[in-house]
Amino acid sequence: MAGSVTPWEVKGEINYEKLIKDFGVETFSKLPKIFEENLLFRRKKIFAHRDFKRILDSIKEKKPFVMMTGLMPTGKFHIGHMILAQQMIFYQELGAKLYIAVADIEAYNARGQNLEESRRIAVDQYITNYIALGLKPKNCEIYFQSERSKDAKRANAFYRLQNLLANHITFNEFRAAYGEISPAKMNASLLQAADMLHPQLKEFEGAPLPVVVPVGIDQDPHIRLGRDMAKRLKITRFVPLSSTYHVFVPGLDGGKMSSSDETSFVALTDDAKTIKKKVNKYAFSGGKATVEEHRKLGGDPDVDVSYQWLTFFEEDDKKIMKIRDDYKSGKLLSGELKAMLIEKLTNIFGDLQKKRVLAKKNLDKYV
Repeated sequence: MAGSVTPWEVKGEINYEKLIKDFGVETFSKLPKIFEENLLFRRKKIFAHRDFKRILDSIKEKKPFVMMTGLMPTGKFHIGHMILAQQMIFYQELGAKLYIAVADIEAYNARGQNLEESRRIAVDQYITNYIALGLKPKNCEIYFQSERSKDAKRANAFYRLQNLLANHITFNEFRAAYGEISPAKMNASLLQAADMLHPQLKEFEGAPLPVVVPVGIDQDPHIRLGRDMAKRLKITRFVPLSSTYHVFVPGLDGGKMSSSDETSFVALTDDAKTIKKKVNKYAFSGGKATVEEHRKLGGDPDVDVSYQWLTFFEEDDKKIMKIRDDYKSGKLLSGELKAMLIEKLTNIFGDLQKKRVLAKKNLDKYV
């Protein structure tokens, strides 16, 4: 089935080369060594960008820059969310100031979830896991869309920006970017634009500076509209937003991972027994119907979810290539491949769950 990619829905087969062309983003040329040492960049899990040179220049020249991202506080924190969290921590180590928006207003408008429930999920599932994964409190600002700041000047600046941006976009532009449009979607877009741009206001970082927003390619329409609105708003001079685009981590069934479908993901709070059950029962296999046929013809690692997931977690490039070759040749069976993934996830998540206990004791430093 041909793929469909919008900010609200991703379905079917995803052709990343076509999306690069359709959305007008760029692939990466040679990156500095520190990026090549990062698994996500090295394996092209982060595969395209807009205006990333500004960020590279800021890192090289040790100048201030911001990494801005957001979280939708619905459902459990799973390995798809973990890929973004790893980027946050990587940029923080490179010197970025982090701005992390909890999209509780968007969760209310899009899913009818009340603000109290959004806060509970954001703290227990997302922020606790961010800390367990290595997020530091220094140079990190986590806020809720429903209450940007207790400082009146900062809060006023944020919501003023959202309202000013509304005068610099047309209904036809919304419709062209999103297709079907509603007041809730328009409001979400304006709020996201304010999220991405407001670090550059004098009330926040003091002056315009580079901001990178790492997203899945489905979120690019938000980036484009934000860049367009910022260009037209003459009251404040904004540095154009930079962005990077990462691939989708496939769900266990080979489709899109969904927070609303527990059988499509492994959550960071899943215990060893649950991880084993989910992978064995739900992970789509690229193997053949029988052992004999598999030994003879080999498996397809490009559709096998266990292999795909291992490429996000196994750091050793030689080892991951051997796994791929052994699976294609039939030397490695699907059950053995699943066992490798189960062992890898159990070790990683077991360690993280210990760190979650410590993280909960330090939440007041972040929220």
